[in-house]
Amino acid sequence: MMTNLIPPAGILIFGSLLILLFRGRMRQVYMIALPLLTILYVFSLPEGVYWKVRILEYELIFGRVDRLSLAFSYIFAIITFISSIYSLHVKDNLHLVSAFVYAGAAQGAVFAGDFVTLFIFWEIMAFAAAYIVWSAKTKKAVSAGMRYLMVHIFGGLLLLGGIIIQYHETGSLLFNYVGLKGLSSWLIFLGFGINAAFPVLHAWLPDAYPESTETGTVFLSAFTTKTAVYVLARAFPGTELLIYIGAAMTAFPIFYAVIENNLRRVLSYSLINQVGFMVTGVGIGTQLSLNGTVAHAFCHILYKALLFMSMGAVLYRTGKINATDLGGLYKSMPLTTIFCIVGAASISGVPFTSGFVSKSMIVSAAGEGGMLAIWIALLFASAGVFHHSGIKIPFFAFFSHDSGIRTQEAPKHMLVAMGIAAFLCIGIGVLPGPLYSILPYPVEYEPYTAAHVIDQTQLLAFSALAFTLLMLSGIYPPEIRSVNLDADWFYRKGSALFMRFANNVLAKVEYNIIGQAYEFMVIKPILKIAGFLKLIDTSGVDKTYNNMATGSIRLSDAVRVIQTGRANDYAFVMVIGIILLILIVLIPIVI
Repeated sequence: MMTNLIPPAGILIFGSLLILLFRGRMRQVYMIALPLLTILYVFSLPEGVYWKVRILEYELIFGRVDRLSLAFSYIFAIITFISSIYSLHVKDNLHLVSAFVYAGAAQGAVFAGDFVTLFIFWEIMAFAAAYIVWSAKTKKAVSAGMRYLMVHIFGGLLLLGGIIIQYHETGSLLFNYVGLKGLSSWLIFLGFGINAAFPVLHAWLPDAYPESTETGTVFLSAFTTKTAVYVLARAFPGTELLIYIGAAMTAFPIFYAVIENNLRRVLSYSLINQVGFMVTGVGIGTQLSLNGTVAHAFCHILYKALLFMSMGAVLYRTGKINATDLGGLYKSMPLTTIFCIVGAASISGVPFTSGFVSKSMIVSAAGEGGMLAIWIALLFASAGVFHHSGIKIPFFAFFSHDSGIRTQEAPKHMLVAMGIAAFLCIGIGVLPGPLYSILPYPVEYEPYTAAHVIDQTQLLAFSALAFTLLMLSGIYPPEIRSVNLDADWFYRKGSALFMRFANNVLAKVEYNIIGQAYEFMVIKPILKIAGFLKLIDTSGVDKTYNNMATGSIRLSDAVRVIQTGRANDYAFVMVIGIILLILIVLIPIVI
């Protein structure tokens, strides 16, 4: 059986390295074949536990396959395939490798049966994602990627600390239900929460995602936050605190999205809003809400990728992404406009689109649980997302006013990728049965009731009316070129103050105190010994030291050749190093 060969993560991670060997058409064929093979593989996996390997006294489980992990694996494989088609024009091999490694690490995290395996793939995702941001090769991208990496390294340290403490408390590394019950669980919870973009911990997302390439942002939108939703559903289902965290996540990004000028940053805030629905579903913890969480994650990945692809196509053709610079593009890019509208309708929950059949499960679960305040918050968030993603994105990019930009339609491979995503968004909305059949629990939910259709239609109609009235009255916040302050202000300023402190204070302390102590305790004794050695014939020793110095200089010259001075190149080397370490671990499985 194929399950005896290699985990799904291995197909993408190790297969990605072969991209470096191909050029032109062969590389494009391989880019499509690799995720297609992954789709066929994961859809053939039976439930069970596979790919176990023992290292010292620890057993690593690379394949805990059940309905929860399979549902996330399916959509991860599908979106990797779609994103690969969208990326066929990319010539940067390292960018492509990092994207596939990132997707593969997400597969590895989903199937991880123990905390060590989860942590390994968790960190690979962080480094690979940072490189994807850096691949834009702009000053803003380099800075944003570094901040992204620092935030996620901090989150990884929290997770690692929680894992170590839990192991000492329980003697087990199995990745199962954790619950909030002690220091270890809180550290794990916060480590997961950073990747899920909890409020205050969220700023890395709208900071980094919009700075990547048009293709990189599509990959980024799919994996980090949804992997976090998966691990929360695995480890913290029914945790009441998640209900309130999720409700806050659905609400506050709306206000940022409304005033944001950069349309990819609007979609980034909208992403947090939608993940908030999933986090709320995990917190409610009923079968209906957990089914809704998984279904909404599945649908969200598709329509959010579709929206990012449409905006990426606009950026690719025009070089612009701010609402103030766009408008009237429906004349030049009609198909991209249609696909964007499909994505906007899906994220808004328009009947017969995917969002309508998934998001409503979570809202209904809140209503059935008697959570009136949460139910109202989710309805407010539903109206808000229609306001800023359902209307604002297509309106300002393609209609609004005629910016005078005349360009070509998106490349054919981009249109194919957007067409597949749009087809699935509508197909799932019309026939939700196949989606419901792969959810963790039996589904007894009917989305197309008269009450639900009427309620949702009214909600959307009044939200559209509010947008229209605000625009006509001039009250709607104008699209202006500005920088909106977010929670990242604190660590941006904090890091700047720390560097200033290190340069102006610590450096002087080191020079005045540590330096003088070193001179007194080390340098002076060495000089005295050297003076004594003058009385001895040390020609042999001198020759040895000269040879060592010559070798050191030659080594330095060799190392200097491979120094590029670019942080993203060094990060890529680190990712490759981590991959080789995992390969060493996986060799016993394959053998």
